[in-house]
Amino acid sequence: MAWKKWVVGAAVGAAAVYAIRAASRPALLAPEKALAIAKQSLGGPRSIRGSWIQAAPERYEKNGLTYTVYRGGICRDDGDDEFWVNAYTGAIVDTRPL
Repeated sequence: MAWKKWVVGAAVGAAAVYAIRAASRPALLAPEKALAIAKQSLGGPRSIRGSWIQAAPERYEKNGLTYTVYRGGICRDDGDDEFWVNAYTGAIVDTRPL
């Protein structure tokens, strides 16, 4: 009988640890929300013809720091830019012209 109580207690403890860890992780932004933030940040006075974003987050390293980012792009009449936006905060991590 004692082993049954131990197994039940271990299962309850494991479930509690799992629930606490899942609740403490920050949630990823939806890719569409990250794209809207990037368009607002990068748009400025120039009009945007089109835009895209990859739905799967990826790792990106810049200046010795590793970020979880969405990669996307913005198309304008005067040139296109590729950007990397932080998947948790929506901050622009890096941009480069295409």
